[in-house]
Amino acid sequence: MVIKRFVSLALCCTLLIAGCGGGGMSLTEYVERINAIEVRASQQGDELAAEAEQTADFTPQDLQAVLERAKEIRIEVREATDGIEPPKQIADLHYLVFDWHTQFISIEETLATRAGTAADTAADWEELSESLEMAAYRTAIAEGKQVCTDFQARLDDTEKRGIFADAPWIPGEMKEVVERVLGCVWFPEHPEDVYRYPPATSIP
Repeated sequence: MVIKRFVSLALCCTLLIAGCGGGGMSLTEYVERINAIEVRASQQGDELAAEAEQTADFTPQDLQAVLERAKEIRIEVREATDGIEPPKQIADLHYLVFDWHTQFISIEETLATRAGTAADTAADWEELSESLEMAAYRTAIAEGKQVCTDFQARLDDTEKRGIFADAPWIPGEMKEVVERVLGCVWFPEHPEDVYRYPPATSIP
């Protein structure tokens, strides 16, 4: 199972959202806030991924545990910044991600519950792989990948419009954030094959 890729995916959008500060927060403070939260959440995510990858026989219950733990990490981040609004210069980008992320949490929770009902047999894995819950999860990942692409495009457009003119270093920093925090690099090339049975034997 390509566990680390999907643990990182489960956390990526939360990190961007949680880093957004109130209307009075400067862009510099915004990026610094993202970076600080990224360090904490990424450490937890890496630990979770390492534990999962060491599991010799990855069962549906292991999948459930990974999804539930990833959700706990996201909730911790969100609770710490509940109600905080993004800086006005990037509010549209913030809400672009926020809408998708909110939907993804619910879909992931539903898949975790479904995984918990499956036995560690080829038949149950295949049924889980082809379930409506898994289909919704794969669709959500594909949509998230598109959101990430749109985010990058809008960020480029925002830079061209001169919104960052008073802080010329921000666009470069934001591009780095998109790669490391939003997690574009972690989206799978083929979302339709995520956790498809039989599982892949190597990371694509």
